[in-house]
Amino acid sequence: MTVSADLDGLVAVVTGASSGIGRHFCSVLSSNGAQVVAAARRKDRLDELVADGSAAVAQECDVTDSDDVVALIGAAKRLGGPHIVVNAAGWADDKPALETSVEHFRKTLDVDLTAIFQVSVEAAKAMPDGGSIINIASILGLVGSWPVAQAAYCAAKGGVINLTRQLGAEWASKGIRVNAIAPGWFPSELTDEMFENEKSAAWIKRNTPMGRPGRLSELDGPLLMMASPSSTFLTGQILAVDGGWTAR
Repeated sequence: MTVSADLDGLVAVVTGASSGIGRHFCSVLSSNGAQVVAAARRKDRLDELVADGSAAVAQECDVTDSDDVVALIGAAKRLGGPHIVVNAAGWADDKPALETSVEHFRKTLDVDLTAIFQVSVEAAKAMPDGGSIINIASILGLVGSWPVAQAAYCAAKGGVINLTRQLGAEWASKGIRVNAIAPGWFPSELTDEMFENEKSAAWIKRNTPMGRPGRLSELDGPLLMMASPSSTFLTGQILAVDGGWTAR
């Protein structure tokens, strides 16, 4: 299935672009006409995106570093943007709550929540004519992850969801739309262990009403809807793309 939108002339920033959903989204946005600024810590992987035409600019960026975030938005401004920002950078480490240190909890919130706030704020300052900010949340911000134990990740993604609502309302009058996609179980570096483990993979299939995990291409439609002018009256919304997981 091919989904398309006209993003010609628009500049998109994608964090977490070196792998998984972020990398896939660079390709989708670029193939629909956007100039993509691909951001992540692993510069060699970003250079691959530029080489294959999935990105216009490779911007090495640690989203927890304030100076890097300012430089990232500066790179988009030099291209005439940003018009679209996709906050796809993320980190997770499965740990039961009783084994999670405060330092570990803070690190997870720093990467998965605080960084989204700063990238969004810096981008909003550079969007005088409005734009679209798309946060990659998770179904684990909507429901608990048990028996997978990751309290820090669930807390961070829950924060992303309500931050999306707040910024969507706060910036609506400026023409800046803020929405979130909450994916279910999709292949990525964060989920590799789950998919490689036979019992875990069976658990995902058993508990997903559609009976399978998602395919990255099944996120293309929600991304392009939120990124394009076709959603100019949509803001502060969370779209769970989860095969029915949260409908159970």
